[in-house]
Amino acid sequence: MKNFALAFTLLFFISAYSQSINPNKNLNFNITSLNEDPIIDGNILDEDLWNSVLPLTDLKQIKPNYGASASENTEIRIAYTSKTLYVAVVCYDSAPNEIVVSDSRRDADLNDDDSFLFIIDTYNDQQNGFLFGTNADGMEYDAQIDNEGSGNFSANRQQGGVVGGTNINWDASWVVKTEKGDYGWSAEFAIPLRSIRFNGGENKTWGINFQRNISKRSETAYWANLPLGFDIKRVSLAGKMHGLDLKSPKNLKVIPYGLIQAVQNNQPPKNSNSKTAIGGDIKYSLTPGLTLDMTYNTDFAQVEVDEQQVNLDRFNLFFPEKRPFFLENAGQFSVGSPGEVDLFFSRRIGIGTNGSLVPIIGGSRVSGKIGQTNVGLLSMFTDEVPSESGNVNIIKNNYSVARVNHDFAAKRSSIGGIFVNRSGIGNDMDYNRVFAMDGKLGIGKKAQLSGYISKSNTPGITANDHAFNFLAVYNWNGWNLRAGYTEVGEGFNPEVGFLLRSAFKKPEFLIFKQWRPKNTGKLLEVRPHVSYRGYWNFQNTQETGFLHVDNHWVWESGFEIHTGINFTRETVLSPFPISNVTVDIGEYNHQELQLVLMTNANRKFYFQTRTVIGGYFGGNRISSTNKATFRVGDKFNTEGVLNYNRLKLPNGDANVVITGARLAYSFTPRMFLQSLVQYNNVSNITSVNARFGWLRNANTGLFVVINVIKDTDYLDALNNQSITIKYSHQFDLLGK
Repeated sequence: MKNFALAFTLLFFISAYSQSINPNKNLNFNITSLNEDPIIDGNILDEDLWNSVLPLTDLKQIKPNYGASASENTEIRIAYTSKTLYVAVVCYDSAPNEIVVSDSRRDADLNDDDSFLFIIDTYNDQQNGFLFGTNADGMEYDAQIDNEGSGNFSANRQQGGVVGGTNINWDASWVVKTEKGDYGWSAEFAIPLRSIRFNGGENKTWGINFQRNISKRSETAYWANLPLGFDIKRVSLAGKMHGLDLKSPKNLKVIPYGLIQAVQNNQPPKNSNSKTAIGGDIKYSLTPGLTLDMTYNTDFAQVEVDEQQVNLDRFNLFFPEKRPFFLENAGQFSVGSPGEVDLFFSRRIGIGTNGSLVPIIGGSRVSGKIGQTNVGLLSMFTDEVPSESGNVNIIKNNYSVARVNHDFAAKRSSIGGIFVNRSGIGNDMDYNRVFAMDGKLGIGKKAQLSGYISKSNTPGITANDHAFNFLAVYNWNGWNLRAGYTEVGEGFNPEVGFLLRSAFKKPEFLIFKQWRPKNTGKLLEVRPHVSYRGYWNFQNTQETGFLHVDNHWVWESGFEIHTGINFTRETVLSPFPISNVTVDIGEYNHQELQLVLMTNANRKFYFQTRTVIGGYFGGNRISSTNKATFRVGDKFNTEGVLNYNRLKLPNGDANVVITGARLAYSFTPRMFLQSLVQYNNVSNITSVNARFGWLRNANTGLFVVINVIKDTDYLDALNNQSITIKYSHQFDLLGK
């Protein structure tokens, strides 16, 4: 298996090894320094200050007509003062009445709107950056980008989340204002330099790129043009902005909160209770690139609840991290194969194995960059949890993480290490530790090798407590070739991490081609591909095999069809249940057909369905995953989900249904009402999560959260209800 992966890697790297040149290496400009601040109101054409700044105008399409000039003119101006970075854009539009705004909520997806985004690589390391964007209604979008937005390529994750790559839950303090007119629309951004990270000094250079989306034509255009298969997060292909003279900004923010919560439990034994709590965070910039965060009595009442899942296999379900404190700089602490072998998974802190809450006393984090070296230090303390009998069920714990890696910008390369530790307070023999080294080696702009090697240390476990991975990637002009190998020893035990499954050896590969054929009418592109992953145990028994052969058919209108076939192999070594049906020991070889349909996401109504029909553990399965969204103007959005699995297995039948609905109304870009209603027929639980938010800066403000849970196994109309009112405020003590 190792030899197979290595041979595949060498095959395409021999052909790929050439130091490819950045096609945008001559795309650069000098930023304008201002002595006064512009008025941030969205009006650019009538402001003399902006008329004195030379605009960037030449954007090229990546779709639908690759390499052609954007169908509408765009003027981008960028300038700065000692405290603030300013970006002004005029998006001319020949049909301004057809401008599309689909969502005004902060951090909503901008790809389906008339929108403008830009990314800044403040360290010029060609790997990381900060992404900002807005639509014609002034929605605020920001994200932290690590490793050019890349993550794991295996299609085995149940649910997405922040695992490095793109972190949209990073929220900075900044302002954007927009204006609409007969010319189209315009936007003005003011990004305080204290809200981002950079190295100070004279005549600094940042990487930068700009993106404009024109919804009615399903058009995307960039200033620094990109090969097929890439997006704005590919900062190694960005243009350059020179001439920045940067000083260290002072930054001290205090973010206290207070909350009131009332809980009514109607399940036996019935009880009700209420509580008040106070706590907060402190954020202090030790250097322009290094930030200290401290938290006390950490609370996440405003966070949306998890999406319901039902396990149809014998491996662990993945629930992504959603809590803001742990999401900031999450990519800096990410080591492993995301969603499969995460050496550090922050959900282990403050959430028990059964999903129950474990109180977080507090903690601190130092994260950021010193020169080209990334540093991350985290220490958190959780409180004890008593059992119903009054005994201690979970003792107090300390969780510590130390992460360091050094970037070699010119090579898109890095090397680093991580140490993860959980220690039970008061018990010297209650601990778990994980050590790892990782790195990546860029080969020109087209290829990269990456990997990690890790070892765990747990009392009572001494053998095979290792894990390692290597991955080879070639990605250029629509070709995406990947090969990798992962091994997890039988004794590897990352208690503060996540394992999709334990004790395996896994080779995998992907051959993917994104192709724009000519003279095919409205057909825009096709994406033929084949991928494989196989899992063997340490007795050389193949427990899982998955070969996927597929093609994506994409039209200019945004309509897509994916047609594929899967060849699967499962070896069950111990019986396990699916719903109320037992799967017996045995070997199961099957085929299944896969069909995916997606309509144009730019329209008011959008529908996506994925259907799989074929064999399943000696029987057959029909699996259908469906999502429909509908919007009314730019204020009201709905999303409905229906996931259905009909299983006919040798020991019986099972029908598994998960339904859900999201409703969202945005009064303004900073005031919203959202709800999530869910039900599944396995646990017979219906849950409602409703949230009202009135945001101020960086996701602080007033939140009102209502949770209702109904278990149909009980006769009470409602089994559990809670209401939480929370207010947080950010005091910027040194930023004025």
